[in-house]
Amino acid sequence: MKKIRAVVALLLAGSLFFCCGTFRGTVRAGVRIEGVDVGGMKFSEAETLVRARIAETLPPLVVHAPCGDVVVRSPALSFTDNVPSLVRTAKRGENLRADVRRNWADMEAELLAVCEQNFRAPRDAELSFSPAGFVYLEGEKGVSCDYARLLADAARALETGEEVFLSCRETSPAVTEKQLRARTRRLSRFSTAFDGGNVSRAHNVRLAAARVGGTVVEPGEEFSFNARVGRRTRENGFVEATVIQQGEFVQGVGGGVCQTSTTLLGAAIRAGMKITASRPHSLAVSYVPPSQDAMVSDYSDLKFVNPYSVPVYILARTARSSVAFEFYGLPDGKRYAVESCVLERLPPPEEKVVKGEEEKIVQREREGIKSESWLLEYDERGNLLSRTLFRRDTYAPVQGVRESPIADPAEDGPSAEPPA
Repeated sequence: MKKIRAVVALLLAGSLFFCCGTFRGTVRAGVRIEGVDVGGMKFSEAETLVRARIAETLPPLVVHAPCGDVVVRSPALSFTDNVPSLVRTAKRGENLRADVRRNWADMEAELLAVCEQNFRAPRDAELSFSPAGFVYLEGEKGVSCDYARLLADAARALETGEEVFLSCRETSPAVTEKQLRARTRRLSRFSTAFDGGNVSRAHNVRLAAARVGGTVVEPGEEFSFNARVGRRTRENGFVEATVIQQGEFVQGVGGGVCQTSTTLLGAAIRAGMKITASRPHSLAVSYVPPSQDAMVSDYSDLKFVNPYSVPVYILARTARSSVAFEFYGLPDGKRYAVESCVLERLPPPEEKVVKGEEEKIVQREREGIKSESWLLEYDERGNLLSRTLFRRDTYAPVQGVRESPIADPAEDGPSAEPPA
């Protein structure tokens, strides 16, 4: 019994000997943590020294991004550890490494800022249109960031110490130059010829064409020739030339403008525009077939509607002796045309002879015409889809007028001799 008591006493004494450091609040001798010799130190002192070493050697968190790397250091980057447990449980002579976990308090907000800094919205391609034509501005690709993936990568990097790379991808613009060019293909072209030597008339034709050129007709919008060109007055830039008035050729301000409107009508029909207003001249004109002209005045207008879902662009081309209009937009795969049919020819009245100094033709006679025109629609293979009556018109005949120095006896008064 005495021997048993002696053994127990020895065991208790050894236990007290090995635990005396703990009871004293000091680290066991020879203990190194994170390379710091903390043996025999008080727990609090050892924790402070070890944590100072950890802070010195703790690598920053690096986020690589296209706009520049982001390096996160203390104090934004903190850490937690198990140093208190190590200093209290370390055995004599142990060399230990602490379990360190980095913490980034404002990680979500700062990573969102990184994404915003590296984000670039795509820029759509643009076009500008003027009487000179089209100018295309190429678009630019954008950059978007994967924020969710960045958060996950950063959280993993806090544990592993690895670097983080911002995941970015290019984003395409919603509108490309190729799309804009596809929407601005030529739909039609129509031209007529005039006497370039007739300076006044040529001036009016070109001026009216210039007022129309550069026009953009939005989807569903109605175009008005009179609204676009303005009144044919001297104040508006027009000059005097031959016009048709009440079935006669006379001089008037704006002569020739009707050739511009007629040419525009021809291009509009061939572009698939919906013609909502057009009227014939009282006399047939020579620059287009009958029932394809468009007389404009203060009381008569040329109007048409853009039936497409995209804008239609109108260009005017004038040369010394010709005027042309071109329509641009998104083709619908169809072809549009117009044809004229002469229904009847109306003979002119008997020539009128007036007294003059010499024998000459003052006005040539011209037949009148009854005519109609038809709108034709073809598919892309050339098959006729529809044939619709456009207009049915009557153009008055023109009486010939001749000057003659030989007076008509009926115009010289009563004869000196009695009738036979």
